[in-house]
Amino acid sequence: MATRALVRRPSPRLADGLLTHLDRVPVDVDLAREQWAGYVAALVGAGWEPVEVPPADDCPDAAFVEDTVVVQDDLAVITLPGAPQRRPETAGTEETLAGLGYRIAHIEAPGTLDGGDVLRSGDTCWVGLGGRTNRAGVDQLAALLAPAGLRVVGVPVTKALHLKSAVTALPDGTVVGHEPVVDDPATWPTFLGVPEGGGAHVVRLADDTVLMATSAPRTRALFEERGLRVVAVDISEFEKLEGCVTCLSVRLR
Repeated sequence: MATRALVRRPSPRLADGLLTHLDRVPVDVDLAREQWAGYVAALVGAGWEPVEVPPADDCPDAAFVEDTVVVQDDLAVITLPGAPQRRPETAGTEETLAGLGYRIAHIEAPGTLDGGDVLRSGDTCWVGLGGRTNRAGVDQLAALLAPAGLRVVGVPVTKALHLKSAVTALPDGTVVGHEPVVDDPATWPTFLGVPEGGGAHVVRLADDTVLMATSAPRTRALFEERGLRVVAVDISEFEKLEGCVTCLSVRLR
């Protein structure tokens, strides 16, 4: 099974990234570059091959490459981000995935969709309906993914930037989230509340391994008690911009 991951270097303008739920604080761009390199090294250490999307230096949020595409099998659905300032980011992602042989589809206006709003677990894709993704975008994604047998379900997101800012899924399908920013934990039949906001975000690296941020040590201990191997990385500068470990890559299987 191919294990490649799209990544994109931080823009020199990273500190100007959009904010919705956080107050702006200074961002150390040089430190962010070091942290990004550490994130990529963690992927490599877990057996993933990084594929770099061309830099988009004029786009402050470009490092959050997850928002530009939803990938299913050999289909790459290029998003139409809800924030107009972010729409130029998608061209490089499309170019890269087309070069890898993916079929390309697009979310079209009036639909909007951010990849960070799409949580896949089993044969269901939950899609956050909030400030960045609208119903037309969800409906278009549902039509595009239906041939793969995937069910697309829209869920409200009002307390976090994206759905995956609030919840992600462990390898066994358990959805994890920090309840103060989850609209309705009962949405998921297997929900596990975690004690820290940073603990809501995991990247599945293998059936027994997840990547998460160092900012959630109590949640890391909880996951390790469940038998998971945890790879922890420092992404503090990206967290200042409402970023998390899922935002910084798109895993291609």
